[in-house]
Amino acid sequence: MKSLLITLGLFLGICFIYILIMLSTTENFFTYILDDAYIHLAIAKNFAIHKVWGMTPYRFSSSSSSPIFTFILSVLIYIFGNNELIPLVFNLICSVFCIYYLNKYYSQYLDKNRNVVIASLFTLFFAVVQLQILSGMEHVLQCLIIIVNVFFFQKWSRQDFESSNAAYWFYFTIALLGLVRFESMFYFVAFAFLFVCLKRFKDALLVILFGFIPILIFGFFNYQEDGYFFPNSVVVKGTSIDFSGNYMLQITHFLSKIFLNVTFYKIGFFPLLMVVVFTFRDYKKGFSLKQMIENNFLLYVFTITLLLHGVFGNFRGFFRYEAYLMVGFAMVFIPKIISFFINPVGYFKSDWIMTVLILGNIMLMFYKSGYGHRMIISGSDDIYQQQIQSGKFLNKYYNTSKVVANDIGAICYFSDIHLFDFAGLASVEAIPYNKNEKEFGQDFENFLTKYTIDNKYELVIVYEEWLNGRVPKNWKKVAILKISNTISVAQDHVVIYSINPKIYDQLKNNIKNFNWNKNVKVEIID
Repeated sequence: MKSLLITLGLFLGICFIYILIMLSTTENFFTYILDDAYIHLAIAKNFAIHKVWGMTPYRFSSSSSSPIFTFILSVLIYIFGNNELIPLVFNLICSVFCIYYLNKYYSQYLDKNRNVVIASLFTLFFAVVQLQILSGMEHVLQCLIIIVNVFFFQKWSRQDFESSNAAYWFYFTIALLGLVRFESMFYFVAFAFLFVCLKRFKDALLVILFGFIPILIFGFFNYQEDGYFFPNSVVVKGTSIDFSGNYMLQITHFLSKIFLNVTFYKIGFFPLLMVVVFTFRDYKKGFSLKQMIENNFLLYVFTITLLLHGVFGNFRGFFRYEAYLMVGFAMVFIPKIISFFINPVGYFKSDWIMTVLILGNIMLMFYKSGYGHRMIISGSDDIYQQQIQSGKFLNKYYNTSKVVANDIGAICYFSDIHLFDFAGLASVEAIPYNKNEKEFGQDFENFLTKYTIDNKYELVIVYEEWLNGRVPKNWKKVAILKISNTISVAQDHVVIYSINPKIYDQLKNNIKNFNWNKNVKVEIID
């Protein structure tokens, strides 16, 4: 209990200090450090209030990459009312349960309260959970489910996989994971593959069934609505296999996503080296393949998941997509290096190779925490100046107007606009022009021109650079809104265009008259 209270106090204390710092930069208006958080909020708001699963109250759009998280937010909005603080409070509650289960887990291996606290805090900061909390996204929930899953799997395995309460919790959390993040499919595949290697065919089948059936059910209903099995964000951003040819080129592309990706090395280099060392030592001891898998089962699960995630998923900024992997690696590594906690100096003398790798992971933790610190300090300020200000502007003057945009979270949450998202996250019509990192060409410009005219769109607020020079000729530039930082936004400026010539003069006057934040530089185009 003492170790639990100390960990809670230290970690949550740091989070609350960060919240106060964030408020000091945003005129005391709490702002998430990612616009994506407002995508969840917009859909949750519309589902709770209008019974529409979409970015706007008017039509379905599968823009959430985490259906369970968004649904939970919608239930909370329905019960407590529409409040942008709901994801923050929910994530803080999830973090409390993360700490509770980490404390319970590490107490099985470490005797001293101090070591349990250190192990728990290392796991949290290794996954940069403080950053995930303040991003307002689903990654804290994903980490919590992974923690519970590993906790009960280890308990189940110690009982020789006999039927028990631990097995039920293991499969229940497997069923949840797929709809929290679709990358969890890699986790299911890794588990099933290793179960097959151990000839545990029933368990392999159950993992596949519990993991994929919820995804298949979601995909069935999603396909009925918009013609795609996965959410739009997965379709647009994910890596798919093209069976039409150029297989060597595709394989090269897949491998480059790992070996030519600097972020992959920041995340996985030291953990993978530790896996290699543990495996080599088991081999030197004369272990058979079956014995090595049994001895390092979860290490191999997370290794395979990491590699599959790198090939078919994304490793990008904020260290959020791989947070669940870092939590898993920490939970599996720490019980294997208990001697390091008891006597670090003696451990170094007896095993300097592993000590160097442990120190490498500790350095990695400090690097990611430092990066997270920078993102937290400046990120919310960026979103407040750019996305929140844009959303409030639209709410005041164009609350139900037809708007073309690309960063869609805050502008949809703070207004009830009719949206066309040319990036494809909220508008399926744009997906064919965005899949597989496709660059916009003349066909896209022709489509955008015709679509916005036929559907009578009025204004545009976009990152001009994202259009790749394919701005329709009938769009008239009205203003440029520029901010000073670009920590958590794609560009330091957004551009406002008029599509409907009849609103051009009034749009210009509205931009001039709006009370923009003092750090937003407004340039009117004459």
